[in-house]
Amino acid sequence: MFTFIKTVGKFLKDVSEDPRIPERDKTVIVALVVLVLSPIDLIPDWIPVLGQLDDIVMIALIFDYFFKVLDGEVLLSHWPWGMKSFVWFRRFARGFSFLAPRFIKKKIWKYVGAPY
Repeated sequence: MFTFIKTVGKFLKDVSEDPRIPERDKTVIVALVVLVLSPIDLIPDWIPVLGQLDDIVMIALIFDYFFKVLDGEVLLSHWPWGMKSFVWFRRFARGFSFLAPRFIKKKIWKYVGAPY
């Protein structure tokens, strides 16, 4: 388990140092991760359904960025696991990312992918 956490940490560090990703996007991703891990929520967890919804939307936004917004070559250049796991996780993340509202996605992401 410790090895997995170490690998995930290295992956996130490598992605955060990639010059192809705009600094603003990196800041938003870090803020989203901190909000998900933080005990402080936008909507308190004691409110049924809505309390968990803010965390779910933030996770969906993170997945959306990594697996829909970023070009595959950017993410794959840092992906420490095999291609099979990448394809599986991308399929899962794209399905999960539909929970992130489109109007939020348009406002927060600045990355512009390759034109081809």
